[in-house]
Formats: sequence, C-alpha cells, structure tokens
Amino acid sequence: MALLILSGVLVLAVGGCVCVVWAARGGPRWVRAVATVTLAAGELVRRSSRTNRNSSLGRGGDSAD
Repeated sequence: MALLILSGVLVLAVGGCVCVVWAARGGPRWVRAVATVTLAAGELVRRSSRTNRNSSLGRGGDSAD
C-alpha cells in the first residue's frame, strides 16, 4: 500500500515538472495552471523545510542561504 502511495506521489511530481518545462515553452492554459500549482507547492515545501531547520537549530527567522 505504501509503495502504491509513493508511486502516485512520484508520478504527480514528475508530471508537475513536465508541465513546468512545457509551460516555459508556451504550453496550453491548463499546463500553465498545473505549472503554477507545482511551483507554488515547491515553494511551500522549501519554506516549510527552512522553518523546520531553523527551529531545530534554535534560530528564528530566515537564514541567509
């Protein structure tokens, strides 16, 4: 069951990346919408991991990467 869920997540991630590349080359409207959602989700994950890393180090706020 876990393998099925991880496979689904992998397919969604790869599909999102394909849409980002396709949208950069001027794809249809739905591809641009999927690319926007993919990039926003990536940004949320990046900010979440940065916040978790800072809190585990005992520091607050954003660090200079």
